[in-house]
Amino acid sequence: MARTGGRVLQTAVDVLARLRPADKPLHPHGTVRLAVLRRHPGATTGAAFLDEGGSHEVVVRLSRAVGLPEPVPDVNGLALRVPTSRGEHADLLLATTGHGRWTRFLLAPRTRLSDGFFSTLLPYRTPTGPVWLGAQLVGEATWQLVWARPGTDWKSFAMLELTTESDRDPLLSFDPTRSTPPGLEIYEWHRRLRAPAYETARQSRAR
Repeated sequence: MARTGGRVLQTAVDVLARLRPADKPLHPHGTVRLAVLRRHPGATTGAAFLDEGGSHEVVVRLSRAVGLPEPVPDVNGLALRVPTSRGEHADLLLATTGHGRWTRFLLAPRTRLSDGFFSTLLPYRTPTGPVWLGAQLVGEATWQLVWARPGTDWKSFAMLELTTESDRDPLLSFDPTRSTPPGLEIYEWHRRLRAPAYETARQSRAR
């Protein structure tokens, strides 16, 4: 089922790239910012990224999925590049969804880039079971990061404070299937569902 879904998504991205040639078929326009991620300890998921405290400089990209101008409704994206060990990094991708226990599984177009609640839509595996990650703007440039188990309320684990604009390429690409933050793992069905579409997007930029 996941493999079939992956082929469907891959085909959709390929068709979009051919109909609308661009450097990025999805999320074509974005703003890249530097930010400080401050994680506070206390969660009991078994995943170090959620359970342990720490402070890191991260890269953030805010974008709109189709690239429609505000205030036309579009699905917004929030991408984070988080440093890991040995100078490597992991990417987290979130999109605007509902906030509730059921609506968190549904994409939700918004009229403004920073409006609404963002979530990973699909779960990560931890030693104690699946978790979803979420984020919401709580200040002018401050985001609260949260996590939840199936059927539970969101719990805060970090604050994300945007600082300055980055000189990195605004077309900077992210891929959450290649690497994950400490203690979080991609389910194999999740990888089969999403990885082909990301690979097709990368290939379209090389055409």
